[in-house]
Amino acid sequence: MRRELAELSYTELEALDKTNACVILPVGATEAHGPHLPLSTDVIIAGGMARAGADALAERGVLALVAPALAYTSAGYAAGFAGTVSIRPETATELLVDVCRAFFGHGFPLVALANAHLEPGHIASLEAAVTRLAAEGRVVFPDVTRKPWALRLTDEFKSGACHAGQYEGSVVRAERPELFRAEIAAELPENPASLSRAIRQGKTSFEAAGGPRAYFGAPARATAEEGRETVGVLGAILCEAVLAALGR
Repeated sequence: MRRELAELSYTELEALDKTNACVILPVGATEAHGPHLPLSTDVIIAGGMARAGADALAERGVLALVAPALAYTSAGYAAGFAGTVSIRPETATELLVDVCRAFFGHGFPLVALANAHLEPGHIASLEAAVTRLAAEGRVVFPDVTRKPWALRLTDEFKSGACHAGQYEGSVVRAERPELFRAEIAAELPENPASLSRAIRQGKTSFEAAGGPRAYFGAPARATAEEGRETVGVLGAILCEAVLAALGR
């Protein structure tokens, strides 16, 4: 059975057999996601991925505890929009290293990162932390921006025009429907500008990348059904990555 780590008492945590266990750490950002989605969108997606992955692992006999999410990281592309909280990439790396070390210190042999924030500087922070921790414990980070994982996600995701669009909006509709501003989303025109292409071209902000309202893709097309399917795929990706690290 999946458990939320923060809901356990310390004595309950001490009593767990951690031989075949892992902590899943949802990782997101607090940043603008258009006028129709909350600042916590990435954290919501990461949480859905973490819970779905934990459920899939439980079915395979692996105890997976979902930790409280990390909600602050490098988010410079959205810095021009109200509510975005961006910290230095090196600060994000140090925070992740310290958190993972704490889990290792409590006897967990593996930490899995359920990441939903796709900004390059943030990804680099995670990779740096994984490298730093390699000699201390196992950290699993399936980077969904890369093959083979990216190929399993939606067409909008693969197009790169997916920040606060159909892909992310669908997951919010599935996980936290009360936070999806449906009337606003229905009036937003599709923005086909590819954020990933703009990043490769050296653009460093949503505005420069062609997202003056902090969204890319098709918000009006978001559905809860697609969101549930996406969360299932993300959970399966996380589960497979953990099982591979465990040699199963």
